[in-house]
Amino acid sequence: MQTPAHDFWEFLDAPLRGRGRLLLVALVIPLLLSFLFPLWRISMTAPQYPKGLSMDIYSYQVVGGNDGHDIQEINTLNHYIGMHTITRDELRDLDWIPFGLVAMALLALRTALLGNVRAMIDLSMVAAYISMIAFGRFVWMLYEFGHHLDPKAPVKIAPFMPVVIGDKQIANFHTWSMPQLGSVLLGVFTAGVWGLTVLYLWRGRREARRRYANTTAVPA
Repeated sequence: MQTPAHDFWEFLDAPLRGRGRLLLVALVIPLLLSFLFPLWRISMTAPQYPKGLSMDIYSYQVVGGNDGHDIQEINTLNHYIGMHTITRDELRDLDWIPFGLVAMALLALRTALLGNVRAMIDLSMVAAYISMIAFGRFVWMLYEFGHHLDPKAPVKIAPFMPVVIGDKQIANFHTWSMPQLGSVLLGVFTAGVWGLTVLYLWRGRREARRRYANTTAVPA
């Protein structure tokens, strides 16, 4: 005897419908566009820097404001307080992010072309995993920069946690850290994939209940 649960598990093997496939392909566009825009911006101002200093973090590089010169100024300030120099080697956690984004794009296209509801669930889990790991590593990187200070630095300050989102006063510097368009585009992809997955699961549950009700209905 079939049950709603049995019908639901069968639904997971059903192929994606036409509109779902097209929407999934469309969601790959903002994912790929995220390469063109910064994911995060960290900026700071102080009396000696009234125009401020900034750096934009992309999925594959870090670019300083003022045609890249702000990175040099920030590294000079970091030297005085014993913070690590911002170099490509220090930011090696960025190395895997472009591969993760490309992998998500390829998996999304494969799911749109050949996938079923079960593959859609797998895609949503991969998207959530990569997004959470990327953000988690970013927070950890900030923690390491603020806590692993050189004890021989000219200026002594207590270890601190740099701001992740929002603003924070550190010594005589007012710092800001905010997501940028690249993160918004990644969010559009992840939210779209999850929304589509939830919609398919809701439809599957509804159809399973309807089929079960039809098979158990007593003829008049």
